Amino acid sequence: MKKFVPVLSIILAFSLSANAQKKKTQDQESIKEMCGCFEVTFNFTETFNYSNDSLYRPSETKVDKGLEYALAIEDEDNKISIQHLLQVGRPDDPMIIKHWRQDWLFENQDFYMYNGDNNWTFEKKSKDDVKGQWTQKVYQVDDSPRYEGSGTWVHVDGKNYWENITTAPLPRREYTKRSDYNITLRGNRHEITNFGWVHDQDNEKVVRVAGSEDIILAKEKGYNTYKRVDESRCQASKDWWIAQEGKWKLVRSKWDDVYGRDKDLTLAEKVDNKVLYKYLFDDKIIETKEINSIIESFVK
Repeated sequence: MKKFVPVLSIILAFSLSANAQKKKTQDQESIKEMCGCFEVTFNFTETFNYSNDSLYRPSETKVDKGLEYALAIEDEDNKISIQHLLQVGRPDDPMIIKHWRQDWLFENQDFYMYNGDNNWTFEKKSKDDVKGQWTQKVYQVDDSPRYEGSGTWVHVDGKNYWENITTAPLPRREYTKRSDYNITLRGNRHEITNFGWVHDQDNEKVVRVAGSEDIILAKEKGYNTYKRVDESRCQASKDWWIAQEGKWKLVRSKWDDVYGRDKDLTLAEKVDNKVLYKYLFDDKIIETKEINSIIESFVK
């Protein structure tokens, strides 16, 4: 006797699939709203401290502004990669600085979680853990790892945002000045707005020692606004990237090889007393073999 799948079940399955695809399309549109030319304001202030040291001094409040161009260097069904470029100096003759990069991966299962002291622990999550979610992977200026985490894009009441809490290295504004903590527990919220987007952060400054419980030294608020401006203001960044993109594609390819090993990763802070980005920012470094050798020299 033949068994027939009830028509209602077929309709329900089709409806769920259609809704999931609609939701994914909304997610992709929100992610790509972070591309463009923006006036950026970076705001950070330490809010609470829990130190027992009477001489403890909080970090100074920091406010910086700049012009930033963000472009999608990969735009696929399950991956959107956005490269950020800072444009500084005179508007008629600006300097372009390769800034951070964010990759967005749909239902990604492979993670490198920061564990302090320039070490990232490899973790593989189950399909159920990341169902319908997007992982944001954030990279340093030299495309080495920074932090990553998974979460669900939310589209409700006219709001479009994504949230996650994850461990990260100290930000550049801190690690040259602070050595009393070794992990930033980042509470990230990316929200698309009518003027552009906002990166809202509620961070904890954490002391992590193997075999002991984490200690929260202080808390910090970050509020970075990206106000969309005319694309023509970022023309210098666009031109710079056209000239540089081939080199940085080689750099990303080598890092993909390193990440594809799916094992814990520790990086040297310096090789021959020189940090990685200073090697890779050298305009003379353009050959695949040389790029690969430099990056591999930092992998412990």
